[in-house]
Amino acid sequence: MAEVLVYVDHVDGAVRKPTLELLTLARRIGEPVAVHLGPGADTAAATLAEHGAVKVLTADAPEFADYLVAPKVDALQAAYEAVSPAAVLLPSSTEGKEIGARLAVRIGSGIITDAVDLEAGDEGPVATQSVFAASYTTKSRITTGTPVITVKPNSAAPEAAPAAGTVEQLAVTVAETSKGTKVVSRTPRESTGRPDLTEAAIVVSGGRGVNGAENFPVIEALADSLGAAVGASRAAVDAGWYPHTNQVGQTGKSVSPQLYIAAGISGAIQHRAGMQTSKTIVAINKDAEAPIFDLVDYGVVGDLFEVVPALTDEVKARKG
Repeated sequence: MAEVLVYVDHVDGAVRKPTLELLTLARRIGEPVAVHLGPGADTAAATLAEHGAVKVLTADAPEFADYLVAPKVDALQAAYEAVSPAAVLLPSSTEGKEIGARLAVRIGSGIITDAVDLEAGDEGPVATQSVFAASYTTKSRITTGTPVITVKPNSAAPEAAPAAGTVEQLAVTVAETSKGTKVVSRTPRESTGRPDLTEAAIVVSGGRGVNGAENFPVIEALADSLGAAVGASRAAVDAGWYPHTNQVGQTGKSVSPQLYIAAGISGAIQHRAGMQTSKTIVAINKDAEAPIFDLVDYGVVGDLFEVVPALTDEVKARKG
């Protein structure tokens, strides 16, 4: 069976959930070969093997941390040349998409971004995408070169499938041309204790109807009761009520959780583009004619300042 390269998204060896999803999808089209760059390979190898990686190619070099993505592209290209894979899979993060695009240019291949599903086809992997603000679903395949595909988080449930997970060192030469942009400082992101927005299984978002930064704790309380991430519409972010890093939409982040709760969000196309692939959508809005109700699985017409606290209390009561 052909091998499939899977780029490992991790933090010092702690493998992030989107990578486990990629391994699950990779098994549909071949044998997953994980590419782990940076420190922590010994920690990551067991997790990667547990989820189906037949091999783990590892490389660590200061250039991976000292410069932007180009050295990682050098490494992934080296893995591609060593393996000759049937496809290359990466998470649809900002970094993943940039690495994937640069790799596709280097190896003369096509690229598909933001896939939400993947299946084997007679002429290569077939990717499902949600396009035009999720108004249409398309199936696409790469016709030139080795497919490079980035997959949105929460597109598949990670499934354990123990494999050998043989660890092999990957020889990487970082080109001088890859050192054009140097990282001069880093500031750790302040932890909220909540899950990452793009990876969360549940997202609770607030919009213009929240009517002020001082009212966002109502949204946060519901999110915390559900173990969810907090999102915000562009209107709320532009008004300065919530950080831009939490914006969901075409100019923010795309999310695809199992449950998305939109409180006080009208449902403009800009917002819908970032959350319409959510598995179950619930809206709370006092305007019965709000466009968001055309999209949802469940809608509540009511004042969010009455509905959301009541829902929070009910969740807490049921959790005991």
